[in-house]
Amino acid sequence: MGKIITFEKPSIEEVKELFKMAEKHGGVVTVFARCKVYYEGRAKSELGEGDRIIIVKPDGTFLVHQNKKREPVNWQPPGSIVSIEGNSIISIRRRPREKLEVELIDVYAVVVFLAEDYKELALTGSEAEMAKLIFENPEVIEEGFKPMFREKPIKHGIVDIMGVDKNGNIVILELKRRKADLHAVSQLKRYVDALKEEYGERVRGILVAPSLTEGAKKLLEKEGLEFRKLEPPKDKKKKNEKQRTLDFFNP
Repeated sequence: MGKIITFEKPSIEEVKELFKMAEKHGGVVTVFARCKVYYEGRAKSELGEGDRIIIVKPDGTFLVHQNKKREPVNWQPPGSIVSIEGNSIISIRRRPREKLEVELIDVYAVVVFLAEDYKELALTGSEAEMAKLIFENPEVIEEGFKPMFREKPIKHGIVDIMGVDKNGNIVILELKRRKADLHAVSQLKRYVDALKEEYGERVRGILVAPSLTEGAKKLLEKEGLEFRKLEPPKDKKKKNEKQRTLDFFNP
């Protein structure tokens, strides 16, 4: 069996077999098809007929791309359950309950890539480094802030940092290493609402990022959430290595 298996104009039965193969061997499936897309969860949406690229990864990630823009038009996160029912590829996210259905009208090709990749991306200026900076210097958030937990599991996800302010209020920090958008605000609000069920109104939510989109700023204000501007830390090791190289060539 090779690394890449390609079928052009497969039947729906062949599509099912390819998905089974990918599931068994941990492959990535890419489907090129004319389709309709339906979403049902925190809201409802429908995307009419068109040519799309559907990507399904071994961890349950499910992406639907159009022929424009960088971001998928619809997606489901890792941990979602993917199946094929009739002529549709269906992805179910359990908590919160979300369903994404792609109705296949005409399948042009299916590619299964049996990828092997065991390396982790080492990011400079990552959210992990932002968290480390905040624990070492909590005053970058505000005076009197005390971070207590990092990656704290709660009812609807995992909070980046959870702590208390000088008045004893619970403070949730959602960290973003790039410009924060509406999705980041919605994520923070879910966490705040979940903890308010346990702690009442003494819960604050703060989005921490280098900048905000205009839409995110308006939604933060509407929901009574806060923002702190914080740039991800730079990689001092690389900076020092670069300086030593300059010194070597400039004695």
